[in-house]
Amino acid sequence: MFVTDDLLIDVAALAVELAGAETAVPTVVDVRWRLSGQPGRVDYDAGHLPGAVFADLDAELCGVPGADGRHPLPDPENLQRALRAAGVRAGHPVVVYDGGDGPAAARAWWTLRWAGHHAVRVLDGGYPAWVAAGQPVTEEVPTPVPGDVTVRPGGLPVLAAGDAAALAAGDGVLLDVRAAARYLGETEPVDPVAGHVPGAVNLPTTEHIGADGRLLAADALRSRFAEAGVAPGVRVGAYCGSGVTAAHTVFALHRAGRTDAALYVGSWSHWLTDPDRPVATGSGT
Repeated sequence: MFVTDDLLIDVAALAVELAGAETAVPTVVDVRWRLSGQPGRVDYDAGHLPGAVFADLDAELCGVPGADGRHPLPDPENLQRALRAAGVRAGHPVVVYDGGDGPAAARAWWTLRWAGHHAVRVLDGGYPAWVAAGQPVTEEVPTPVPGDVTVRPGGLPVLAAGDAAALAAGDGVLLDVRAAARYLGETEPVDPVAGHVPGAVNLPTTEHIGADGRLLAADALRSRFAEAGVAPGVRVGAYCGSGVTAAHTVFALHRAGRTDAALYVGSWSHWLTDPDRPVATGSGT
């Protein structure tokens, strides 16, 4: 039976694990990231969880931007090299955290599970929650013992553009998790064309976060997804601008019990690479 306990870990529980026997201490990876502005490495250097290793979402956990989108799947060999350098070991637990908003950590979680490493959790509330709880931080950069993880792609389902189009056309539900204005075609701050995949349902990933800044409970998430048409037995996938915030929705779907949820990794940045792919605007299909 699927349980949600293997998705999130709270600050108190992580603090206990980090203080435990060395063989049981999880590998902690800092993946703080911004779409624009100063890189996450700057935040890491200013302070991070003791023992945490920094991983660059753009350069190490995703592929090279281009025809496959802004954050495509990573090359398996390059990803394996990066994960081993971070100390990721086969079967050993990993905890990832970001700046608290969730998408970067969710994309790191998704990438590790796609790569066949199931033992990965997200720190609930990220770095801000750790600091707010009075837990220690450091500027010391650790030198982890190289890991031995083997990347085996295919651990989580992905959507190609045709798959996404089919879901949106009636084979299931395709969730567009961007802000409504981008979905409607009213504005597009990143990509050259505004709008959405015809038939996609808009459900911004920000709606999965409660007033406390944490991911909603499983029951609340199931209700939100049901309102968007995600019913038992109905196939579901998600996309965003480039596959980062959509990973957060896939993470939320997992918490709601939908471990079959697929990610359109290339998302809108890939959809637009083919001028023959249709673009819808407004609230209709």
